Amino acid sequence: MQFSTKIQIQPNTFQIEYHSNLLLLGSCFAQNIAQQLDFYKFKSVCNPFGIIFNPISIQNLLERAINNVEFTENDVFFQNDCWHCYEIHSELNHPNAMDFLKNCNQKLLDLKNQVQFANHIVITYGTSWVYQLKETATVVANCHKMPQQLFEKKILSIADIAQSIHKTLEMIRFLNPNCNFIFTISPVRHLKDGFIENQISKSHLIAALHQVLFETNNPKNYYFPAFEILLDELRDYRFYANDMLHPNELAIEYIWNHFVNTCISKSCEKTMQQVYKIQKGLFHKPFNINSESHQNFLKKLSSEIKQLQTIYGFIDFEMTSNKKIV
Repeated sequence: MQFSTKIQIQPNTFQIEYHSNLLLLGSCFAQNIAQQLDFYKFKSVCNPFGIIFNPISIQNLLERAINNVEFTENDVFFQNDCWHCYEIHSELNHPNAMDFLKNCNQKLLDLKNQVQFANHIVITYGTSWVYQLKETATVVANCHKMPQQLFEKKILSIADIAQSIHKTLEMIRFLNPNCNFIFTISPVRHLKDGFIENQISKSHLIAALHQVLFETNNPKNYYFPAFEILLDELRDYRFYANDMLHPNELAIEYIWNHFVNTCISKSCEKTMQQVYKIQKGLFHKPFNINSESHQNFLKKLSSEIKQLQTIYGFIDFEMTSNKKIV
């Protein structure tokens, strides 16, 4: 007997290889996929300006980077002993204004470079709900716990979102004509907006994104159904974290396996297995670190790492986390 519906996913025509440059932008689900890519030592960069949930804010940051529009003192403000910017996540906040601006502007240069040389850009949209700063009528990426009366909450229309996605594609393709896109809708529920409001929000994202995919009719624009996998295939609270909003580790691993099967080239399979074996070895906790058997184990592990690095010089097992999701 079959106890769940299975989603049939068409493989991406343009597959990710180990030499691919990957840029991931968007919601916290982009971070989940990035962690897996990091574990397997793909060349990936994720959210240089922190988690960004809505399409307009993603577009605005890309527009700044691509058009070389630096952040200035007019774009930042001081609150709670830190400097903030409404266009970026609070994780970049800094107590010194000049250092804050210098860091943000360096990240803009880095982002432009990453966009220009990316083989694949993965964009995950999280919500259609946005907050507009009343003073300027601009959409913010983060409210930074500023007083609620400074903002107006609104939902982006399907037309607004579609226009933003079109603009994002056009800007990036002007700089990088051969770039491949993988779009996803985050399966994370935003219940602070309300149950019904969350459904409306996700439906706007889905409708707008598929409208753009239909209108562009470009095989380099690919939709990966992470949202549908969690809600229609897994469809059970045992696949959610304790907050009942985010997918848990088991769900992330399940969705990741679908991602591997549809978006990553089969030629990567052997290398991924080698990386997994090395990572497992790095996790190993010996009973006696000075024993001959453990020293031999370390020598063998070091040899395997060097052998892999002769093929993929960019792989570094020290610079990134070896923590796998599950």
